[in-house]
Amino acid sequence: MKTKSRKCIAALSAFAAFASASVISVSAAGVPADSYNYDRWGDAIPSQAGYIAERTVSGNDLEIGALDSPSDIFIDNNGTVYITDTGNNRIIAADSELKNVICVYDSFIMPDGSETKLSKPMGVFVSSTNDCLYIADTENSRILVTDMVGNVQNEITKPESEVYDQKRTFLPQRVVADKSGNIYTVLGNVTTGAAMFSPDGEFMGFYGANRVEATAKVVSNYIRSFFMSDEKKARRKRTVPTGITSFDIDGDFIFTCTASNTQTTDMVKKLNAAGNNIFSGLLLTFGDYKPMYDTSQNKMFMPAIVDIDVAADGCINCLDFTTGRVFQYDEDCNLLFITGAIAKQTGGFENVAAVESLEDKIYVLDSLKDTVTVFRETSFGRVVHEASALYNDGYYEEALEPWQEVLARDGNYRRAYVGIASALLRKGDYKDSMKYAKLADAGDIYNKAFEGRRREFLKEHFTSIAVVLTLGIVAIIFSGQYRKRRRAAKNTEGKKAKQQ
Repeated sequence: MKTKSRKCIAALSAFAAFASASVISVSAAGVPADSYNYDRWGDAIPSQAGYIAERTVSGNDLEIGALDSPSDIFIDNNGTVYITDTGNNRIIAADSELKNVICVYDSFIMPDGSETKLSKPMGVFVSSTNDCLYIADTENSRILVTDMVGNVQNEITKPESEVYDQKRTFLPQRVVADKSGNIYTVLGNVTTGAAMFSPDGEFMGFYGANRVEATAKVVSNYIRSFFMSDEKKARRKRTVPTGITSFDIDGDFIFTCTASNTQTTDMVKKLNAAGNNIFSGLLLTFGDYKPMYDTSQNKMFMPAIVDIDVAADGCINCLDFTTGRVFQYDEDCNLLFITGAIAKQTGGFENVAAVESLEDKIYVLDSLKDTVTVFRETSFGRVVHEASALYNDGYYEEALEPWQEVLARDGNYRRAYVGIASALLRKGDYKDSMKYAKLADAGDIYNKAFEGRRREFLKEHFTSIAVVLTLGIVAIIFSGQYRKRRRAAKNTEGKKAKQQ
């Protein structure tokens, strides 16, 4: 009876949470009306909010006129916020509080002294290495590299290379540069990865192409190709991977994402210098675990990660175009928080375009509302981040107390169970570690704790076990000798009976 009641309660909680996840709403005060997370079974459950919407900022609030279809946002090491105001052909630089405009970049000076203007720019990046501004000047089919006062240092246009299909246009949409000065750009019409250029603008090839998802149709076509003639192979429709939508750079790694809602392979990648995906082979889920079904359109909405941001503490913020939500993960891709929604009120969006973070804040750009929404970390979010940072740095025991506080505030927070189980395992409390690992469905931790508990049990009861084993061995020996004597006696009696 108790088991049935528990199952009913769990089912009702899951249903309520799923309903809250599907019916997206935000309160006028900016506090999510239905903040949720996921339990160990992958069901949506109510959860405390890690962030709340603090305020929404428009171009009029900045006293520079309304923004028009802004498409990207970037924050440099000094806390300056850069917004690509695409429709107005300009880049806006403001302070971290988005209260004062520092500079408006709408014209630049070329090396020959002539003036040039932007045309529908879609991406911006500022390098801390050389203090240069990188702009994806989309409609001008170029990347501009300028100093901070608008003097153009380099202009990168369509590569004249056999590697680059000359039939394709050059439409840069996002741009970043690494510590060595190499430049990477996402091109709107290219699916072979990001175009890579040397610091002086020389085309170096493509980087980090997505893989083709191995669907049943793709596998079937691959097998059929073995039996096709060369002529049929040349005429057949080729399967191509989805292109990279956006990216962010963190140290020696570049994180990419794709907004395709038809492919789950390589939705989010962590690429090293060689272009290899560190996440490859891991079973990771980004966005909602279960696709959202819209009964009015009779359509299933899959996650579409339109932008990605890696925070200073290693947290990964993934912006889902489908739901208008920011899914935040720790550096090991464990889900921490879900923030935002499709809604009219503060904290809700119509058409999310970009995400960026600074200290305890997350900035989300909406290209239809023409606004930037600032989310601030809650006290609950602060404790979770503290515990997560200690845990990921290997300080499992130090993370125990904050994880326990997290669990005291939210008994459904699965990540806390994992953290506590790991901390107790490190402390040698194998019994309780097994309990928390079981609640978190953390098989690896449970197995390690079980092995430790088994060793501990054998050590504690070694004398008793040794005595029992010794007595058992002695009993077996005496039993064998006894049976041997019995057989010998029977054989002797049998011989005597035959002689008589």
